[in-house]
Amino acid sequence: MLKKVLKLGELTLMKKYKEQERIKHTLVDLFWECTLTCNAHCKHCGSSAEKRKYEGELTTDEIKTAFKQIANDMDASKILINVTGGEPLVRKDLCEVMEYATNELGFRWGMTTNGILLNEENIEKLKKANMETISISIDGLRETHDDFRGVPGSYDIIINNIKKLKEAGYVKHLQVTTVFNKENIKQINELYDVMLGLGLDSWRLVSMDPIGRANENDELLLDGKEIKQILDFIKSKKKDKRLMLEYGCPGFLGLDYEKDVRGGYFYCRTGINIASILYNGDLFVCPNVPRVKRFIQGNIRVDNFKVVWDNKYKEFRDENRTKCEECGKCEYWEYCLGGAFHTWNFEKNVQNKCTYNMIKES
Repeated sequence: MLKKVLKLGELTLMKKYKEQERIKHTLVDLFWECTLTCNAHCKHCGSSAEKRKYEGELTTDEIKTAFKQIANDMDASKILINVTGGEPLVRKDLCEVMEYATNELGFRWGMTTNGILLNEENIEKLKKANMETISISIDGLRETHDDFRGVPGSYDIIINNIKKLKEAGYVKHLQVTTVFNKENIKQINELYDVMLGLGLDSWRLVSMDPIGRANENDELLLDGKEIKQILDFIKSKKKDKRLMLEYGCPGFLGLDYEKDVRGGYFYCRTGINIASILYNGDLFVCPNVPRVKRFIQGNIRVDNFKVVWDNKYKEFRDENRTKCEECGKCEYWEYCLGGAFHTWNFEKNVQNKCTYNMIKES
């Protein structure tokens, strides 16, 4: 009981912090979805990225101009650019753009990648472009990963590329992300040994969310018992200092897990201190959020980012932005505020994936 009281007290402090954050809405993370083109075809892809060229992609000069505008109007040193896709490394100008963003404008940056194109040449280019952090996808042991990603032989390529990147020694934080589903959940212990062998800074464990292409493969989605298996696994490894384990952002987990697994309490910051520039220049929130038309706040080709950031994004900063009858009755509503925005069903006005309820009912 005392432990619960203490955690409730911490939640109350977090609630006050979130209220302040909504008012200040200080930009911390700026995603650049540099392309939707991808060299893989993953079963869970939130962006449903394809092996094709997408029309309307920002040019080299356009994205440089956008970053320069933002740096002129805001403090670039306090903004981390998170480069994502599609697959970022299919853009031949990626390192040219990011070298400009760091050396000329003062941004810091990191990247999410499937790791297939992370060869020696690109590793050297990324070093020159001052990349600080990277998250690389491994979604199971060899056969499972290759099937899930749709690229035969990719597992071995990625493992070797991670080793080369580790040897290069310049990345400040080297992470692997694993999306757990019904095909790879039973491999969690073996995967832990693989991650230890790679000498990572962290391993990010995520449960597959019902977004994008995952909705075409919903038979792979985990149930509450399987999600608990991941959370219990993270708790069991907490004292092992060889590798830091993190859990993703699919919603509030309840007091039995929240702080112990995340090190803090869930907070969906999309539109509060997270924004994105999409591949076509649209100004948006977290790229995993469904591309609902009203969520597009402007376009960097014609709009000033700071003006849009300061004067729009209002729906995302409303504490009732994702509230329904069920959420309103929940004992943790005032802390959770409806869970993850990217899994909300905006047609039915319900949460597609309430992780807390899934755990509680399992």
